[in-house]
Amino acid sequence: MHQTLSQNLWLHELRNHKGTWMIHILSWSLLFIGLVWIDQSDRPLAFKMLVEAISIFFYIALVYFNIKYLIPKFLTERTFLKYCLFLVGTIVVLTPIKVLIVYTLFRHYPEVRPTIIKDQSWYFLTNFLVMGGSTLVKIITDWLAYQRDSKDLQTQTMQSELRFLKSQINPHFLFNTLNNLYALTLKKSDKAPDIVIKLSEMMRYMLYECNEKRVELRKEVHYLKNYLDLEELRKGKTVDIKFEVKGIIQNQQIAPLLFIPFLENSFKHGANNHISKGFVNIVLEVEAQHIRFFIENSKAESLPTQNHKRSGGIGLVNVRRRLDLLYPHKHELTIADNPNTYAITLDLEI
Repeated sequence: MHQTLSQNLWLHELRNHKGTWMIHILSWSLLFIGLVWIDQSDRPLAFKMLVEAISIFFYIALVYFNIKYLIPKFLTERTFLKYCLFLVGTIVVLTPIKVLIVYTLFRHYPEVRPTIIKDQSWYFLTNFLVMGGSTLVKIITDWLAYQRDSKDLQTQTMQSELRFLKSQINPHFLFNTLNNLYALTLKKSDKAPDIVIKLSEMMRYMLYECNEKRVELRKEVHYLKNYLDLEELRKGKTVDIKFEVKGIIQNQQIAPLLFIPFLENSFKHGANNHISKGFVNIVLEVEAQHIRFFIENSKAESLPTQNHKRSGGIGLVNVRRRLDLLYPHKHELTIADNPNTYAITLDLEI
């Protein structure tokens, strides 16, 4: 298996290099054709092609010497001056050689030779432009590749973190519900079958629906109602639960399992601690591109010591991180911790 993976990676790299070299060959060929076409002299076509082929040869030597050697070794912040010296030095060395070869080729055109000697500065300038242009292209392509790789890495990291955060939510809720179901079965309660049905619907939603980046808001609302029904079955009349939806739910979509930690906290750290009757009020305001989720629960005057331990360290911290990843600059989370109540308001742009 390892050998097969290595072969696949090797073939992938080979295809990439092959594609890159094909682009280079095509580019140099087009430049060669362009130079021949620009030459409007009455000299034979074969002669003009030979002259431009020499020019292309020197351009290729300058560009690849620059890209493969000078830039990797000297183009840094500390050695930039040295890079410039080597770049100019390379041009100073190769330009006279090119002029000498071209001068020799024009031995049958003596009237052109003085012009070649006179235009040495033009040869130097064109070589400098070609070599400097290759530096600029290399810097831009490396920067674009770095940006692309950084974005890919950021996306992969975000997806991994979201999968991790979501994996924390599902077992956390499942264990809580199974504990509740276990307590009811010990009492041989008639409510146990209803809890099993509700739980199966919720597990189906979590297993088959929540693998997508977005889910339909109506399905998320149905999931919340199932959760509240479970709590109501378990709590009976000790907790007054109200859930109101304002607005019209149509095709709005939202990140899955975003609201459930708020509900869990409202019962675990609020309503569950009441000796007498407590309450949990939830209002979901729905608009075409905006959602406001409000939840408020009663608080006992003094919490039992064991409830101060936050099991697993998940909850609001988890939700905040998911919101930062999924809705950057498109959400506002407000917490009001009052003496007798605890309220959370989440404004979400969808």
